[in-house]
Amino acid sequence: MHPILFKLGPLEIGTYGLIIVLGFFAALWLAKRQGKLDGLAPEAITDLSILLLLAGLVGSKALMVVVDLIKGVPVSEVFSVATLRAGGAIHGGVIGGVLAFFWRMRKGDMAFGTTIDALPPAVALGQAIGRLGCLAAGCCYGSECHAPFAITFTNPEAFHFSGTPLGIPLHPVQLYTMLGNLAVMGLLLFWRPRRRFAGQIAALYFMLEGVARMVMETWRGDVDRGLGWLGMSWLSTGRVTALGFVVFGIVLWAWMSRRPQPTDPQPAASQEP
Repeated sequence: MHPILFKLGPLEIGTYGLIIVLGFFAALWLAKRQGKLDGLAPEAITDLSILLLLAGLVGSKALMVVVDLIKGVPVSEVFSVATLRAGGAIHGGVIGGVLAFFWRMRKGDMAFGTTIDALPPAVALGQAIGRLGCLAAGCCYGSECHAPFAITFTNPEAFHFSGTPLGIPLHPVQLYTMLGNLAVMGLLLFWRPRRRFAGQIAALYFMLEGVARMVMETWRGDVDRGLGWLGMSWLSTGRVTALGFVVFGIVLWAWMSRRPQPTDPQPAASQEP
């Protein structure tokens, strides 16, 4: 794979970063289309998306740092250049985005329920594209696998940046996760014209994302990020946050289903993904 896409003198252009940028613009396009179905201004969605992107970047780095500190990684390594280059923990990014979303909604100039429903399919799309960046960088790699579809990393830069095992066939868990994210996006788009209350799409996202992540952890090979919470080796950090997502989705479903609904919802038959 190619962690570094190309170099311009001392400047290195990382493949992961470029793909993340492409994923953001694809997600922004979908979020604006979804928001338009509920009468949300594209400019407002754009401004909100930029805020969530910045919060997501901070959140992803923060969760990675916290987990490393809990594991006892030396502080000099935790706050090294490698940490700054790393993509971080995706669930930390989602958590950071959620916190920023609720903070932004305090202004009261955007409809909470319809706004929160416009974003999840776009988030799932961005996650799917971002996993191609993980594949290129060699991070979030899988466990050893000898199936015909296994992948083998050979680029020393992948080992240098992410500790990726070289010369060993691995589960292409980045592609598994990408397909899972696309499936989540498809289910959300399918259910959107059938939703029974504003906020249902967001609640579904957290439940589906949580379940999918718990399953994907089965084939992850970067086990050093797992802490074996509560003395259980299978309860990795990814599964802990995934379980939190499921619980949050259930709570959000119960809360939003009891909120007053828009008085003039757009007819479901006219909605397009």
